[in-house]
Amino acid sequence: MDNLFLEIADEKMEGAIKAFEAGLAKVRTGRANPTMLDGIMVDYYGSPTPLNQIASISIQEGKTLVIKPFDRNSVKDCERAINVSDLGLPVQNNGDVLRVTVPALTEETRKGFCKDVDKMAEEGKIHIRNIRREVNEDIKKDKTIPEDISKSYLDDIQEATDKAIEKIEELAKAKQKEIMTL
Repeated sequence: MDNLFLEIADEKMEGAIKAFEAGLAKVRTGRANPTMLDGIMVDYYGSPTPLNQIASISIQEGKTLVIKPFDRNSVKDCERAINVSDLGLPVQNNGDVLRVTVPALTEETRKGFCKDVDKMAEEGKIHIRNIRREVNEDIKKDKTIPEDISKSYLDDIQEATDKAIEKIEELAKAKQKEIMTL
């Protein structure tokens, strides 16, 4: 008998880990990274469009993001979208290309970002535990499963939960190490 409950839990937990990774990608590390601009929407001819779909984004000298819109007429719109985003980084416009310089982080800022990563990791772990709780409730509600198999399923779900939480902790530690590296 296949453990369909375990497959469902694994799929949901993997989704939670991917969401956590996506959140980590947006945390600044003092180095320029094109993923910092993910989620920035540009009003492109009246339609909100992701910045990375209407411009090429590259890194120059490790500290500067260079954004070159495919359409020269959208340079101002791209600049406006970056300025209103929560990045808080200055944008330089030279007519054809936008430059976003990522300043070096202070020790205090680095520690603050590490705390943010801890908070995100805790939220990810809570999400994983909630998935475990929901699946465990489903197993207990299903009266067609014999008690010994039900117990085995619950153990499998706990093992999957432990692995997922361990993965989140590993990702958080790696991100914190990256943040604290000068």
